[in-house]
Amino acid sequence: MNFFFYYLLPFILVLGILIFFHELGHFLMAKLFGVTVLKFSLGFGHKLVGRKVGETEYLISAIPLGGYVKMLGESHDEEEMTPDQAKGAFSNQHVLKRVAIVAAGPVFNLVLALVIFCIFYMAGGYQAMAPEIGQVREDSPAHHAGLQSGDMIAAIDGRAIREWNEVKELVQKSAGRPVEITVKRGDQTLTFTVTPEESVVKNLFGEDIKSGLIGVVASGEYVTINVGPFGAIREGFEKTWEVTKLTCLTIVKIFQRVVPIKTLGGPILIGQLTGQLAQESFSYLIPFMAVISINLGILNLLPVPILDGGVILFLLIELLIGKPLSIRKRDMAQKVGLFLLVLLMAVVLYNDVVRLLD
Repeated sequence: MNFFFYYLLPFILVLGILIFFHELGHFLMAKLFGVTVLKFSLGFGHKLVGRKVGETEYLISAIPLGGYVKMLGESHDEEEMTPDQAKGAFSNQHVLKRVAIVAAGPVFNLVLALVIFCIFYMAGGYQAMAPEIGQVREDSPAHHAGLQSGDMIAAIDGRAIREWNEVKELVQKSAGRPVEITVKRGDQTLTFTVTPEESVVKNLFGEDIKSGLIGVVASGEYVTINVGPFGAIREGFEKTWEVTKLTCLTIVKIFQRVVPIKTLGGPILIGQLTGQLAQESFSYLIPFMAVISINLGILNLLPVPILDGGVILFLLIELLIGKPLSIRKRDMAQKVGLFLLVLLMAVVLYNDVVRLLD
């Protein structure tokens, strides 16, 4: 029962919502341009339940790891259409309209993440590490300047500080340049001039980078930062951009072999993470779902045949050369794309199983 409640159910809910919004993007954009949508399915394979409303059949299918929107004129092997039907065919729309329909799925995933982050921050702010100094390294710039353990950093170069990440960001950028650090020490407000020393540290991907350090460690205390409605929207945009940029950078680092391919995860890893978060608090699933939604949107925009990005690439080529690629070339590319997708799924499932056995 615990497995169903904490692992299976959260996994199905998170994945189902993300798939629904992705396909909803394709569906709504197709409807906007007057394209006939034949099927809207959550899941692949055998139909479990379905109902036809108007021209569209809405389905829930057996394999829950995806979904699809089937439009009239999308496949080259469909039966001939009447002139009236042809007006609503996907293949008869202008190339840019077709690009918009295909791109709407990933875009909706990014928009969903933005909305989730904004609502999440609006509801209760966010937890962040307090800008309180826990330790000061001996013979460090901070030690020489007079900073002490217990000092609460209030501002750096006149910029108000709310959390420790802001301290790190400003100090790292200021190697060799004096900065004014204002702290609260008991009832006193004191200002010190500190010159961060340049040092080599590891970044998120394990690469050596140059960074400014002053020789302090955070206390590890956490505070809740309430940002208000407009602040929540600003934080939502910033967080969405931060996760999007990190996702794109991670993909680049994988191709550069900086990030090992063994770190990739698939459905099993997502299921494990949703289960762990659900056991701590179901509220933790909300920002996690936003992060996964961004990942889903970015991955679908990769120019790999069979993914949305691959279809967009074909359409842009069609726009450039003035005609669609031949059916033979498209079929060949689709087979290559399918092979790459199956290979990727095999790799991530292998990684997931290895993690389970470790």
